[in-house]
Amino acid sequence: MQQWQWTRRWWTALACASTIGTAGIAGAGALWATPVAAQDKVKFNLSWLPQGSTGGVLVAINKGYYREAGLEVSAIVGHGGQRTVNEVDQGLFEFGYGDPISVMLNRAQGGKTRMVGSINAVWPGAICYLAKPGRTITKPADLKGMSMGGGGASPLQNIVPAWLKANGLPPTSVKLLRLDPSTINPSFLQGRVDLTECWEGANLPVLKSLASKQGREIGSLRYRDFGLDMVGNGIVTTETMIAQKPDVVRRFVQATYRGYAWMREHPEESAGVIVSQYPMLDKQVMVEQIRQIGALETDSETKGHKPGWLPVPRMESTAKFVRDAFNLAPTLKATDIYTNQFVE
Repeated sequence: MQQWQWTRRWWTALACASTIGTAGIAGAGALWATPVAAQDKVKFNLSWLPQGSTGGVLVAINKGYYREAGLEVSAIVGHGGQRTVNEVDQGLFEFGYGDPISVMLNRAQGGKTRMVGSINAVWPGAICYLAKPGRTITKPADLKGMSMGGGGASPLQNIVPAWLKANGLPPTSVKLLRLDPSTINPSFLQGRVDLTECWEGANLPVLKSLASKQGREIGSLRYRDFGLDMVGNGIVTTETMIAQKPDVVRRFVQATYRGYAWMREHPEESAGVIVSQYPMLDKQVMVEQIRQIGALETDSETKGHKPGWLPVPRMESTAKFVRDAFNLAPTLKATDIYTNQFVE
C-alpha cells in the first residue's frame, strides 16, 4: 500500500471514530523517527493518529530536541488510551500518551504503569451536542432523557453515570448506547443519537469541522465545569523504566516539553510541520487542536511550576473518582499512578 493511501485510511478512521477508547482498526506504523542513530532508542505510542494532543512529540522529533538529548525516538500510531497503556506495560513501547483512568485500570489488573508528567493539567473531556433552535444546554440536568453514543469499551460508560450522580442526577438520566467506534460520529451527525463524547485537542475540532460542512454547529458541556476535577492525559511509562533507566525517562520527558512549548508558541508552523509529512490531515483542524492543547497545559493550580507538574490534591481527587466510577479497590492510590520526580 502506498504511503498516501495508508494515511488516507487513517484520516478517514479519525473522521469516523471517537478519539478515546479501543478502535477496531488493524495495523500501526512508525510515523516519524529521528534521522540519525542515537545512544538510546525509544518508541512512543501516540494512542491514536497524529493530532494536536500528541503534536508536541512530533514537533520535538522534527526540531531535533530528542536527538540533542541523546535519544532516537519513533512515534507510532495507537489504538486508544487503554490499549496504549497496556502495550506500554507489556514492554512494546517505552512511553505512551495515556490517561489516569487507563493507568488505574491497568494497575487494577496487576500492571505497573505510571504517569511521569502531564500534558493536560485538567480533564479535556466534554459531552457534545448539535445546536438546535429552542434548545438550551448549559448544565447536566439539561441532558436528561437524551441518548449518547460511545464505544463499548470507552470510559464514558462509567464516567457519565458517575458524573451525573455527582451532580445530583440519577445515573440513568442519559441513555448510554454501546456503538462500534466507526459509527459514533456518523450516528451523532445524522441525529440518531443526541450526544457524543468529545475531547479538546483531539476530536472536538474534527467534529466541529464536519458539522460546519453541513451548516451545523457543535455545542459542548465540559465535565470539569461541573465537578470533575481530574487530571488529563500525559506521558506514561513503567515502573521498570523508572527504576532501571531514570535518566532516559528524564531526558525524554524534558525534550517532550520542549516540543510542546515550541508548538504552543508556533501553532501555525507546528501544524505545517505535521501536515507537511501527512498531507491528508486538515491543517486548520490541526491548528485548532494545537491551540486547545496549549490552553490545557496549565491552570491556576499548576501555573508557576515546571511543565508536567501535578498538584497532589487533584491527583487524589482523580484517584477517588476513578475508584468510585469503576468500583476499584481502595488500595489504588494517587501516588501509585503518577510521580512528579521527572518534572520538578
